[in-house]
Amino acid sequence: MTVTRKVRRYSGGVYDLGLHVVWCPKYRRRVLGGRVAVRLRELIEAKAAEKGWEIIALEVMPDHVHLFVKHGPKASASYVANQFKGFTSRVLRQEFPHLKSQMPTLWSSSFFVASVGAVSADTVEKYINTQWERPWTKKQKEDAERAPRV
Repeated sequence: MTVTRKVRRYSGGVYDLGLHVVWCPKYRRRVLGGRVAVRLRELIEAKAAEKGWEIIALEVMPDHVHLFVKHGPKASASYVANQFKGFTSRVLRQEFPHLKSQMPTLWSSSFFVASVGAVSADTVEKYINTQWERPWTKKQKEDAERAPRV
């Protein structure tokens, strides 16, 4: 799947932020099937819509969840993960009593999160390391090198 870069704007700047988030039920129990999985997808989509986040990909497996979400610049990675985990745990345990009776908590306290960008880390590093090679900056570099050192 190819994700095209869609830059968003807000009063303080321009951003394109994405996260790959993975979390599991407590003890990695295989409880995310059937109606529970369908409802979990609905809840994740509802939370994303509420926050103004965009779901790019979502897979609910029997023992874990994979989510690729584009979020705003004021939300940290842990905030994003915990918004989904906290909301879905509360609602699912209310609607499916067997989840409440089988497990002390629905989700494990841990999660995996990685930033996902439209450009690779190598591309960013190369871009930063070659700034002075740009035609419009070569003269600035020459002037900076000729300037007297204080």
